[in-house]
Amino acid sequence: MRIPINHRFTNLITHSSTRHISTCRAILLPSFGGPHNLQLHHNVEIPPLKPHEVLVHSRAVSINPLDTRMRVGYGRSLFERLLPIILGRDVSGEVAAVGADVKSVSVGQQVFGALHPTAIRGTYTDYAILSQDEVTAKPDSLSHVEASAIPFAALTAWRALNGTARITEGQRILVIGGGGAVGFSAIQFAVAAGCPVTTTCGNQSIQRMLAAGAEQAVDYLSEDYELSIKGKFDAVLDTIGVAETERMGISFLKRGGHYMTLQGEAASLSDRFGLTLGLPAATAFLLRKQIQYRVVNGIEYSWIFMRADIEGLTEIRKLCEAGKMKIPVDKTFPITQVSEAHEAKDKRIIQGKVVLEFD
Repeated sequence: MRIPINHRFTNLITHSSTRHISTCRAILLPSFGGPHNLQLHHNVEIPPLKPHEVLVHSRAVSINPLDTRMRVGYGRSLFERLLPIILGRDVSGEVAAVGADVKSVSVGQQVFGALHPTAIRGTYTDYAILSQDEVTAKPDSLSHVEASAIPFAALTAWRALNGTARITEGQRILVIGGGGAVGFSAIQFAVAAGCPVTTTCGNQSIQRMLAAGAEQAVDYLSEDYELSIKGKFDAVLDTIGVAETERMGISFLKRGGHYMTLQGEAASLSDRFGLTLGLPAATAFLLRKQIQYRVVNGIEYSWIFMRADIEGLTEIRKLCEAGKMKIPVDKTFPITQVSEAHEAKDKRIIQGKVVLEFD
């Protein structure tokens, strides 16, 4: 039996390039809940490619915080009616087929990339589908495991520093929570751009932050950051996004600077009130904050979300090739042990990046 991800979704796909693969293995999430809600199916239908899409034979995919949050119901206002869905955003593998309009990559090429946060058909599958703007050549210097850990987090950091703050050489950058994948990517981006970087992180991450080029790494548990961190900053990326870190970030910004948080309220308000009421409420909430901080503090306030950006992905590849961008992988699991991998992340048995490998 062929199992479509969702008839309402697959029926929207138009036919394009010819290929011989029609089904594959995939990890389906039929309902929200714990790690054991993730189910391995062996005969899941692969939708026909659109002209701008690329079919990637997956070799490794990473687990992002978004995956574990979606599994328990984050974004249910959008995803619940589309269940079962496939989780996963990052992927590294080989091009198996391309749509009629794709010119940037070719069949057989080693690639890596990441899907948009709202994608229904994710990358926990033997064959992932990405648009041509979401995938590029994999750096030869990286294995598939190493490459799969990078795109989603790095593109989120790129969106903040280059798309929103538009950092330039010499500007001072503060990264709150540099120990995570997005924070660590932001540090490496800023250093590569010639920007002095200060970060907060756990004690176990301090040496890694300094080795990556941060001028100062402050242990947020044992040090008084208000005394330890000196001066003002042109941009603050807050990967934690609680009230205390927001207050901290705002207090360290120069007038005209940018405060950026990963913890926007659009999904949570939509989940709480539904899309019809939640999205307008989120827009109003964001606008109020932007006006408040612009008037009182003279700074810009933004919610940061990853989005497809071929310019950013190309820059990430170049930094990887130059040895200036890498996200350490703490542990790998075979794709058949996806439930165990999610459980390890839920229980914080593994603090760092976890990657799922395909045989």
